[in-house]
Amino acid sequence: MWPVNRDQKLHKKMTAPGVQWCEIDEDLAGQRIDNYLIARLKGVPKSLIYRILRKGEVRVNKGRIKPDYKLAIGDLVRIPPVKVSADKHIVQPSQRLISLLDNAIAYEDEHMLVVNKPSGLAVHGGSGVQLGLIESLRKIRGEHSFLELVHRLDRDTSGCVMIAKSRRSLRYLQHLLREGEISKVYRALVLGSWPKRRQHVTVALRKNHLASGERVVVAVADDAKGAKRSRTEYRVLERYCGCSLVETKPITGRTHQIRVHSQYVGHPILGDDKYASAQAHQFARQIGLKRLFLHALILEFIAPDGKPVKIEAPLSEELSTVIHALQTIKQTIKD
Repeated sequence: MWPVNRDQKLHKKMTAPGVQWCEIDEDLAGQRIDNYLIARLKGVPKSLIYRILRKGEVRVNKGRIKPDYKLAIGDLVRIPPVKVSADKHIVQPSQRLISLLDNAIAYEDEHMLVVNKPSGLAVHGGSGVQLGLIESLRKIRGEHSFLELVHRLDRDTSGCVMIAKSRRSLRYLQHLLREGEISKVYRALVLGSWPKRRQHVTVALRKNHLASGERVVVAVADDAKGAKRSRTEYRVLERYCGCSLVETKPITGRTHQIRVHSQYVGHPILGDDKYASAQAHQFARQIGLKRLFLHALILEFIAPDGKPVKIEAPLSEELSTVIHALQTIKQTIKD
């Protein structure tokens, strides 16, 4: 078996002026050519990557391929010379962000790490964000040849984010996700008194784009065009005056799923700038909540070595303070 860094050695040995030739080993096999190029050509715009694919400048085994071609062991990939503007400013993580991420590692082994992502930090750059979680980690941990997101969290959602340390680990963990073999548990504070009988929401979801270009997700009928069936489970943990703390488990993994399902049944998540009602915004201000109260608390799965793993990322001080204040109000009312 070739070592993980074999294709890096091949880069040095087989590089002609301006052209790279890369041989695919076991650890890199199975991924799409477009995703391989995006990871390999860091800093190159995706539009340029798809352009050189479309024009046939990227070749696999001397033949043209489509962006969804899946690489196989032994494939020889030709990558043409690409230019990145020399005056492009390279953004580096601040010392504050470095310290924040160092203290946010909830779990780490030879296969992966899990970060307790703070609210407000995007998991990756793009759409006006120059530096996300994954780019920051790659810059901080320059000694690692491979760091890739296993899944994503919304920018305003905090909590557990899995990051693979090898292509093999990435494939394994993403397989678990597709098969529903990773249990994900969230905490959410929602408007109103969540009914005990409402233990799940199964309405389908569809992505829409507003005239402004903003992307939103809406609840639709199962047979609607573009609809994706979705299921979220809920359990009430505590009811306060005007809101409820719930445990929620997304059985499917749709974009904004928990947020839209909560809104659909009339109990939007507090602090949700995209989906909450004016009433929810007003209540959030009253209790001093300044961010989305949605937190990825727990991940449970079987590790590649067969051992069960349970990872818990505690609530931030900001969210814990809100809960403490609500508990104090509730106790005061009781007394």
